[in-house]
Amino acid sequence: MRCSMTKCTFGVLVLLCGVACANTSINDTEDSQNGWVLVDDFENGSILEQWTNIDAQNETDPYIPNPQVSEIRSDPETGNRYMLRKPAAEGVVGNRKALGFMSLPVPIQVGETYTLYIRINVEYFPNNQSFGLSNVSASEIANQNYDAFEPMIRITDKHESDGYKNDGTLMVLSGYKTYSKIINPATGKPARPLEAGQWYELWCVVNNASIEAGGQRYDLYIRGGEFVKQQSVFSGAQFRMQRTLPLIMLMTISNTGPHNAPYGNGGVRYDDIYMALGRKLSSPLY
Repeated sequence: MRCSMTKCTFGVLVLLCGVACANTSINDTEDSQNGWVLVDDFENGSILEQWTNIDAQNETDPYIPNPQVSEIRSDPETGNRYMLRKPAAEGVVGNRKALGFMSLPVPIQVGETYTLYIRINVEYFPNNQSFGLSNVSASEIANQNYDAFEPMIRITDKHESDGYKNDGTLMVLSGYKTYSKIINPATGKPARPLEAGQWYELWCVVNNASIEAGGQRYDLYIRGGEFVKQQSVFSGAQFRMQRTLPLIMLMTISNTGPHNAPYGNGGVRYDDIYMALGRKLSSPLY
């Protein structure tokens, strides 16, 4: 069928409009993500399908199989869903290495810098929990446990073996099994302890280059609590093992402590975990 010039022109305009709208939609999607890749936001499904949970040193007595608490919960006021992790239910002691881990959607190759964004919320103190990234395979994490970490962030108010009492200030690694509190740049002194029930945003900038190239280090930025605006709170924290391998796992570990000196079973809420190439200090949420 022949079409008139008017009909053909109209058809071309419709076609061009459709292409333009499609391109706009693609661009808008890219802009909304802004380079961030979702790791997990706990909004899909009622179980932690992507996560593996292992109690690598279960010394509960009487023995309780699978004592760690790792589940998705929902805020009763907002409906927001998050992951709660704790070494065991209140009153249960002896689960010394409650592990949880999942594969990153994008491995961080040697030589690359990535930013990990995560929101955390301490359920209550006493508490002893760490989280970070690993370059150890899933089959080896239980054997390596704490030594599976490279960049690692620590929440604890427990006594150390030398008698020093931690106070719940967020900490990073400053050497193998050596921790430093984050610093408030306004005072030059350690930040205040984390506030239970308060959400904090963290940006962990991970440099997975070789040591010789200035890598195997990470910087930490935070917003929340005493930090109304985003602040740099530690630069040059050190990877735990410095293996210089691709980082492939997101990992958490919590610990009730031993029967004769329990640490406490406070949990940590995790939400909105994203990663992005480079040093990216924007928010993936807004």
